[in-house]
Amino acid sequence: MQKLTVATHRKREILDITGQVEKHLPDASGIACLNVLHTTAALTTADLDPGTDLDMLDAFEAMMPKLHYRHPHNPEHVPDHILSSLIGTALTLPVDSGSLVLGTWQRVILVELDGPRKRELTLHFLRSS
Repeated sequence: MQKLTVATHRKREILDITGQVEKHLPDASGIACLNVLHTTAALTTADLDPGTDLDMLDAFEAMMPKLHYRHPHNPEHVPDHILSSLIGTALTLPVDSGSLVLGTWQRVILVELDGPRKRELTLHFLRSS
């Protein structure tokens, strides 16, 4: 298992980490298992045409109800925790000859929900037999 670090720069942003992940893959085929080790960040795949990242962030914001949250540490973090859970913190992707198998426009993205921060991810590679 390897650890990757991704630095984010804003409170909320979407970062394309496809290239960073692929740099750590062996020249083999199998499955890549990614996990972000935080409760206010998420992983998914997306089309990143210009502006799509901002559209996604706006949609995530619109999904969150304005409630009286009871989180004792900081109630303002609750929407970030909820979105992280809904989007997900793990991805499992096929790998062929050291490259992620993705659709034409598909990219692996880190969704930062409470930055800026340094985010840690784990990458585990399972070889095909």
